[in-house]
Amino acid sequence: MALIERNFDSAEALNQSFADQIVQQLSDAIEQNGHASLLVSGGRTPLGLFKVLSEQPIAWSKVFVTLVDERWVDETDSASNTRLVKENLLQNHAASARFVEMKTAHDDAYSAQPAVAENLSVIPTPYTVLILGMGEDSHTASLFPCSQEVEQGLSTENQAVCLAVTPTTAPHQRMSLTLNAIASAQNVYLHLTGDKKKQVLKDAMADQSGAIRPIAQVIAKTDVVLYWTP
Repeated sequence: MALIERNFDSAEALNQSFADQIVQQLSDAIEQNGHASLLVSGGRTPLGLFKVLSEQPIAWSKVFVTLVDERWVDETDSASNTRLVKENLLQNHAASARFVEMKTAHDDAYSAQPAVAENLSVIPTPYTVLILGMGEDSHTASLFPCSQEVEQGLSTENQAVCLAVTPTTAPHQRMSLTLNAIASAQNVYLHLTGDKKKQVLKDAMADQSGAIRPIAQVIAKTDVVLYWTP
């Protein structure tokens, strides 16, 4: 599989080009199948993209939106990706999208795993568009190299759509899509900003030490299009 790079001089140019690409793929899927899906990551990086997407006048009522991963916190918590998506993406035209929540009322992410899988099962597969981020430890989604669950999450034999994760280098239990679920999407993107993140990505892909580099294992499993700006 391959990494395809699309580099931009500014975040504004990236966000507009990226949004145009996503809208085209969602619209094509709606025309062909009557529905489409958009799976997104949290953090600050996609906020500008979310704003541009929210303003696009497509048939959002036919688009399923969900998360690639979620911290196991209440929606009122500032760490909640659900809150971030509702406040930044599910606005304007995109307010009519069908949002499928990853977080449930369970106190513990591990006990919630079957319920989360059932919730996600309403989204038709293959997913249309899936957007990843990446941390400086090369984690993507919530597949952290430091976690006990990372090998299970990256196993190509694991057919589960999601799994609960407890990173040792970041707060909160998490729920994450598995590698197989991520790679099943028709269009997988990686959205990064800054020279440091780009170098982390290059180092992860070049690493022959046998260390666990989740983003490199995703790229080894499926084609990934990188959208990057300084």
